[in-house]
Amino acid sequence: MPEQVESVELRAALLRMRRATGLQVVFGGLLHDGRAMRIAELSGAVTPALRGLSISTGSGLGGKCLALSRPCAVTDYASARHITHEYDRPVLAEGLRSVMAVPLVVRREVRGVLYGALRDALPIGERVLDAAVAAARDVEQSLAVRDEARRLAAEREEMRLAYGELRELAPKVADPELRARLWAVCGRLESASGARPGRGGPDGDAPAVVLTPRETDVLAAVAAGATNAAAAGRLGLSPETVKGYLRSAMRKLGAHTRLEAVVAARRAGALP
Repeated sequence: MPEQVESVELRAALLRMRRATGLQVVFGGLLHDGRAMRIAELSGAVTPALRGLSISTGSGLGGKCLALSRPCAVTDYASARHITHEYDRPVLAEGLRSVMAVPLVVRREVRGVLYGALRDALPIGERVLDAAVAAARDVEQSLAVRDEARRLAAEREEMRLAYGELRELAPKVADPELRARLWAVCGRLESASGARPGRGGPDGDAPAVVLTPRETDVLAAVAAGATNAAAAGRLGLSPETVKGYLRSAMRKLGAHTRLEAVVAARRAGALP
């Protein structure tokens, strides 16, 4: 799904770039393994020669753009002396002569390339280059926002796993002072995530759900990926008892599956 969304954003940027510049063919792709990128989106092409072409860092005009992390252009691709010519066949099959490449850079890391081309050997002017760079900036911003969303989601998942482990550990601690401190940490994690058991979701618009501590323990274990047997072992309960708590929580949450119960509990603020 993320790659599909990125493709839509890339396609939209290329269409804006083509309209703004008047370039006959625009195309581009993103890196997914750190070294090579694949041409995934094209507009204006009359042959399939470029689609799916894998571009290696340092090879051809796009590879040079990847390596230098700056825009590059040639007026006549076939006779250009400052690029390698591994991709002459598909480029010439499409009839391209004047070609430019603009890198997509996010936090100093090159993530892809946008290309624009003409079928005549004409210099690419500053206005055209500026419009291409502006299109690249739009994609860079989208990638940066998506990166941040993924980072935050990963951090939130780590917090949820830690919360589940603490809820499993706290009842097993014999020292009452240490046990109280562990429960306090659980409370802080609940507050940090907006979870407020029994009071609805973070925005106060979800139905109020009151789960017992054991129901919460079981759901936290399930949210961390534990089976009923694994949850039973962690919590010092029998599998049947875990099933009972899970059924009770699902009934309160109006859920029909374990996953639905976890999602509903988070929406209701009963889990981080």
